[in-house]
Amino acid sequence: MDEQANYHETTEGSPRWMGMAVVGLAILSLVGVGLAWNAGGHARDAEQALTTQSKTLQQSQDAMTQRIAQAERTNAELQAEMNLVGDKLKLTENQLATARNQVKQSRADYTKKLNDVQSTLATKASADDVKALGTDVNGVKTDLDSTKGNLEQLRGEHGELIARNHEELEQLKRMGERDYYEFNLTKKGQKEHVGQTMIEFRSASGKKHQYTIAMYVDDTRLEKKNRAINEPIYFYSNGSRQPMELVVNQVSDKKISGYLSAPKAIAASAKTN
Repeated sequence: MDEQANYHETTEGSPRWMGMAVVGLAILSLVGVGLAWNAGGHARDAEQALTTQSKTLQQSQDAMTQRIAQAERTNAELQAEMNLVGDKLKLTENQLATARNQVKQSRADYTKKLNDVQSTLATKASADDVKALGTDVNGVKTDLDSTKGNLEQLRGEHGELIARNHEELEQLKRMGERDYYEFNLTKKGQKEHVGQTMIEFRSASGKKHQYTIAMYVDDTRLEKKNRAINEPIYFYSNGSRQPMELVVNQVSDKKISGYLSAPKAIAASAKTN
């Protein structure tokens, strides 16, 4: 009977211990699931933060790339402007040197003619001949002084010679340094090909001595408003380093006339084309 009682006690106590174990395991499982869920949430937050930082870094990198590209473009534009200024300075120096050489040549011609006259005077005994030769000397000197004065008065900002009328333009043509094309527009809206440039007569005021024209250069339209008589208009064509020059000498309400001056290289290219 005692053994049976002990057996019954043991049998009744075993299910209670197992239930407690099962409950403990369930609690541990719930705790593990909670910890795993919490860890997953932290991982997702960390992933989102990393993604945000990556986007911010990419945006910063793109902005820096754009700034570098803009800086490179600005540097290229500044370099191009510096090259253009340097070319213009070289052009001006060359034209000034040409003008000085012309003045020196005029002086040399004058000196030669004066020496010739003096030699002639030394061989002439007649007073009439001496008087005639003296007149020739004065005439030569007057002509040279006049030519020198014109050279000094007809220079533009690039050192080139400016003709104020047809006679002076013929003198420039005889010098042969550039090619010259005359034009005459008699009504508003009229277009005329001058050299390799087209000129359109827009308006003019004879009272104010001003005019407005449009020029078509290398498929580009350039409008010059309220320009004055004998005021040169400079522009470049076909990538030339030497400027072309347009001058209007006469202005009335319904008419303008003048000329276009082009470097020899451009003129030769226009004839070839």
